[in-house]
Amino acid sequence: MSPREFITKWSESTLGERQAAQSHFLDLCRLLGVDSPADVDTSGETYAFEKGAQKTTGRSGYADVWKQGAFAWEYKGPGRDLDAAYAQLQQYAPALGNPPLLVVSDTRRIVIRTNWTNTVSEKHTFELADIAIPETLQKLRWLFVEPDRFRPTVTREAVTQEVAGSFAELADELRRADHDPLVVAHFINQLIFCMFAEDASLLKDKMFTRVIETALSGSASFEELASDLFSKMHAGGRLGLEKVPHFNGGLFADEEARALPLSDDQLRRCLTAAHLDWSQIDPSILGTLFVRGLDPSKREELGAEYTSRETIMTIIRPVLTDPILSEWGATRSEIEALIEPAAKALAAELETASQYPELAEEIREVRSSLTGGPQLVLFDELPKLRKHRQLDQVRRGLRGADRTYRQALDDGEGRYKAFLEHLRALRVLDPACGSGNFLYLALDELKSLEWRIMVEGEALGFERAFPSIGPEAVLGIELNPYAAELARVSVWIGEIQWMLRNGFDLNRAPVLKPLDTIENKNALVDAVGNAAFWPDADVIVGNPPYMGAKFMKRRLGAEETARIRRVYKGRLPAFTDLVCFWFENARVMIEEGRAKRAGLVGTNSIRKNTNLNVMHRILEGTRIFAAWPEQRWDIDGAAVDVSLVCFGEHPDPAAYLDGDPVTEIHADLTAGLNLTLARPLEENAGVAMLGIQKSGPFDVAGNLAREWMAQPANPNGRGNASVLKPYWNGDDVTSRPRDVWLIDLPPGLTEAAAAQFAAPFHHIASTPDEDGKMIDELRDASGSASETYPWWEPWRRRPDMREKIERLARYIVTPETAQYRVFSWLSYPTLPDKNLIVIAREDDLMFGLLQSRFHELWSLRKGSDLQDRPRYTHTSTFSTFPFPDGMSPDLSVDVARQAPGAAAISEAARELDRLRTGWLWPEGSWTEVNETTGNFHARRVPVDQAAAELLRRRTMTALYNERPEWLLLAHRALDEAVAAAYEVAGDIADDELLGMLLAKNLERSQVN
Repeated sequence: MSPREFITKWSESTLGERQAAQSHFLDLCRLLGVDSPADVDTSGETYAFEKGAQKTTGRSGYADVWKQGAFAWEYKGPGRDLDAAYAQLQQYAPALGNPPLLVVSDTRRIVIRTNWTNTVSEKHTFELADIAIPETLQKLRWLFVEPDRFRPTVTREAVTQEVAGSFAELADELRRADHDPLVVAHFINQLIFCMFAEDASLLKDKMFTRVIETALSGSASFEELASDLFSKMHAGGRLGLEKVPHFNGGLFADEEARALPLSDDQLRRCLTAAHLDWSQIDPSILGTLFVRGLDPSKREELGAEYTSRETIMTIIRPVLTDPILSEWGATRSEIEALIEPAAKALAAELETASQYPELAEEIREVRSSLTGGPQLVLFDELPKLRKHRQLDQVRRGLRGADRTYRQALDDGEGRYKAFLEHLRALRVLDPACGSGNFLYLALDELKSLEWRIMVEGEALGFERAFPSIGPEAVLGIELNPYAAELARVSVWIGEIQWMLRNGFDLNRAPVLKPLDTIENKNALVDAVGNAAFWPDADVIVGNPPYMGAKFMKRRLGAEETARIRRVYKGRLPAFTDLVCFWFENARVMIEEGRAKRAGLVGTNSIRKNTNLNVMHRILEGTRIFAAWPEQRWDIDGAAVDVSLVCFGEHPDPAAYLDGDPVTEIHADLTAGLNLTLARPLEENAGVAMLGIQKSGPFDVAGNLAREWMAQPANPNGRGNASVLKPYWNGDDVTSRPRDVWLIDLPPGLTEAAAAQFAAPFHHIASTPDEDGKMIDELRDASGSASETYPWWEPWRRRPDMREKIERLARYIVTPETAQYRVFSWLSYPTLPDKNLIVIAREDDLMFGLLQSRFHELWSLRKGSDLQDRPRYTHTSTFSTFPFPDGMSPDLSVDVARQAPGAAAISEAARELDRLRTGWLWPEGSWTEVNETTGNFHARRVPVDQAAAELLRRRTMTALYNERPEWLLLAHRALDEAVAAAYEVAGDIADDELLGMLLAKNLERSQVN
């Protein structure tokens, strides 16, 4: 068929919808040279006319044409409303697998709309005359053979970032104009919603854009015009001659509320924003972007970071979607088990009864109620000789089967309706809802599940109702009032988008249902200091604030931190990350039967150290059924590792770790060997310790320290060398020595006595931090200022650690956080920073045991992480590590050296240290310089610039990145010596090695 023939035929056609549909489609296939349904799929499984007709009750079909993975197509008669046809197609799309393209046609126009998830829907219209254009034919051919060619390149996130960014500056300007921040936030939300409402055709004919244009023309003030519009949106009414729907919902609750005045420049920017398409913004990121713009200073407090749609769905699927579908699958099977046998029995009776013309009326009546049964042809040919018939018996059989079938349908429908009522009563709580990301997507998923189940219920023979799940299904708690209101806006917009996307009108008043279920309050502690109340919910989800325990006083304040820790005293350790309190509350809700399951995001440290306590408590009363221990997020350009944890009841007995099925998930979010069972060993106590925690400007560059040491004695007669010491942190070990010194005033000095060390004291008192705060302010704000910890002393001096290392010729250190687990030697008076873990031993034996593969594997599994770097947490790694028999830290070095294998380990350790030191400090590239005053070790410096450049590249990290053969051989020799001490093979597999160490730990901890 040629384009001209096609155009001529269909421009003159007067056929109605039903007569024209298949004929038009077949002609189009011939024109484009593509297969028709009958050409490739006689079964109709993947490509068919009237797809879905066999699943409905008295309907013509879900779609006039359907091709799997390509399109669903709906025809209307010439001149009919194609938007109505599109709405009808939207309603059936879920039952058809949500095809990527939705097509409507009246034979004179073909309209293609894209339907890919999370993309901006695009519309392509082709008039009949366009068929003559080769480009049109090519695009229509793509519809059949390359539908992905229509996939939009613009995502909803990109659109949302564009529209949201347009308001950040405006919000800041209004706040700086002395408008109340809450009033600004509310006003900005009203602007956002008005722009969305007009693009979603809730406010007709770009009503809000015309308000802005009128204000710019000078005809009336924006404040007056917008206030008038907002008041009409409060309860519905007319703006001039135009009708305004009743919106309210709380966003337009105050009939007397006034819009804020805007300058012409601000109005022009609003007009530019209004010209963008707001109808397809993604509420899951809209709120977050606005929170950042409205009050950047609140971001750290809120933890209001963008959580991607896919990450949120990673949690929502296992805690919400999968259990509902599992329960529905079981219910549907029960319904089918009721109906199918009765339907088959009835079909058999109908087949028997079809031989009796006397039963024709009864048969027709029965057949009208039979869904999905065989399409019987009755009485076309009657046998010439009729057999003896037992008419009454057949009639009784038919009526009995009909009654049984109708009863089965009634019983099945009762179960179906009960399940829908159960689904509609389900509630989802986000107790740290921020700007509503989780709530919007949870509601979107609930509405989609309701619709899917109703579509499947219709296929079972039940009448499909109007979807009724709405914003009342989601509950939220949020401390920040900006974010709480943004959450409501996100949920409102999301629900409206779902209704319109699925072909439903919003003919309701008010358009915005009240959202009192999103509360603005503290989620942990109430006003009188008791535990905050969380409303009952079936599912708890969310992304609680990230804040390490050590930052809580600084960021929340000492008083608020104390209030939180008091409430959870006896349940969680005081030094617990903030996120753990949300996990504990969710655990209690599940234990009390007030919730079924929870899915929360935590920092990946949730499974380590003191935070591990809450994970153990979860497992004491329920189970973790899904977890992702290490999920990399990029937030404002910074990589953050988080853990996603789902726990509570779940219909699937299996657990899933990183998506893979496992038997059980342990408290540390691992499967298999459960190293969380390992306990601290008494024999390891008191040897591994933290370095000094400064919490202030106590470290100075070496040049400045030497300048001070060269000054005359202070008024107290003592020189500055007596209060200065070389100071190392993790970077000195993994990179190059930084030549940093610590101001180390004697403990217990009064402020007056401390001030007599003039230059060092002045430096501490007058050097601000990166935020411009002085040390005394910082200590007061964190609640750490006291007579015990005066601000002129490091916050944690570690006197026990100092006493032990002063007695040793050298001591072992390892960076708390590093890419590679390496141990090094330091000697007093060099002092270690908190970022170094100190092992107060001076023997090569201990050094070798710690640097071995055995301890490295143990520390990787028992330690924690900071972003992508393992953290050596001595309270869980060193304290639990079972050293070889006869070599435990509680034994004296002389005794330990007598143990079998100790000499070989010591020798291998010395050799490894010698080789590494030789590589880090090549002979001839350095010389030693003695300090001019004080009793300090000589320091190594490059001999010239070329040597300096060489040494700059020679770092411990670079060495382990390169891993030359000599280093591997040295480590192999050490590992084999340590393996011999454990009496295992040198090439023992990692899991077997860890299992052996765990067994030793449990054995010794039970003895202790």
